[in-house]
Amino acid sequence: MEATPVPLAARAAHLRSSAIRDLLALTQRPGVISLAGGLPAPDAFPVERIAAVTARLLRSAPEALLQYSTTEGHPGLRAWIAERATTQRARPVGADDVLVTHGSQQALDLLAKVLVDPGATVAIDEPGYVGAIQALSLFEPDFLPVPVDRDGMRVDVLAERLEAGARPRLLYTVVNFQNPTGATMSQARRARLAQLAEHYGFLVVEDDPYGALRFAGEPVASVARWSDLVVSLGTFSKLVAPGLRIGWMVVPAWLRPVLVRAKQGADLHTSSWGQAVLAEVVAERAWLADHTEALVRLYGTRMRALADALTGELGEGVGFERPDGGMFLWARIPGVDTTALLAAAVERGVAFVPGAAFFAGPGDPGALRLSYSVATPETLHEGARRLARALADRGTSPP
Repeated sequence: MEATPVPLAARAAHLRSSAIRDLLALTQRPGVISLAGGLPAPDAFPVERIAAVTARLLRSAPEALLQYSTTEGHPGLRAWIAERATTQRARPVGADDVLVTHGSQQALDLLAKVLVDPGATVAIDEPGYVGAIQALSLFEPDFLPVPVDRDGMRVDVLAERLEAGARPRLLYTVVNFQNPTGATMSQARRARLAQLAEHYGFLVVEDDPYGALRFAGEPVASVARWSDLVVSLGTFSKLVAPGLRIGWMVVPAWLRPVLVRAKQGADLHTSSWGQAVLAEVVAERAWLADHTEALVRLYGTRMRALADALTGELGEGVGFERPDGGMFLWARIPGVDTTALLAAAVERGVAFVPGAAFFAGPGDPGALRLSYSVATPETLHEGARRLARALADRGTSPP
């Protein structure tokens, strides 16, 4: 780290830059098709509904939008979240169990602040969500990466490491349509994970930003169905719009007071404006059902378009499994270093995220994450074509 006029805290040395955010400058170059960022489709934002609700609330209840509010969050929004959590957990969840946060990223930061000391063991998906690795790294944990396959985190591998003496304070996993692999943790693994948490005394943080975006298969119950040692994270970023920056966590009673105090120290409360507007936007069940169905159709169509294009353009030169939902397709090109391939791909006008970005340690050099969320089927096909050309440029033509 460069010298500074005033010394920085020692923890600043552990701040990692997000590989995905660093890619944004490349993807904004004219003519580049970005399959990199995990951005929701802007053509699906409910602009008119948000505008109408905002205008109505500013006329009828301006104080609800413009005044300070409680740290825990908007009562109506917390009740809405609690109702959904009750369904996912198959047992009652009250509004008092919910803490509204500035995106689910803040929830992860707050949890790390109150639970993770330097040197504490934190178990994470491998490969896993870059934002989680970035947020947790600041608190200087010892990461315990646990491999992910098509059924989510390998809980059997976790069990072996626990039996061998590993003692995580916290375990973080994306349970539905995982970022980056698109995998969904099976029900059997969720139940087993809950058993392990109870036996060894660690907290499971299950993140579910993509769960509503399911276009195949059946929903799977929350890990919290089988244990109280679980915090469930959620967000409105993928369901409504990320610019509102509204997320939440459902937390056990013993942990809630310290998290509320930590949030008070961070920001006092999440945006009154965003919470009040969202509470009105999602309150109409018929509208929300139609909106969610439209999102599922949109992302399902785009996933199939990208998968078909990759098969058509690269054939057996690329391996992947079609996800049942979410925004990402995890692929592997054997014998190719995708970090080195990226430069050639950008020259050909297409960008992706090399798989190495999603590992706390050394990653799989042949892996890459592709997002299909913002591009039309035609654009996705062209992106696959350009990726094939980039491989040819490096002397690695697909079969």
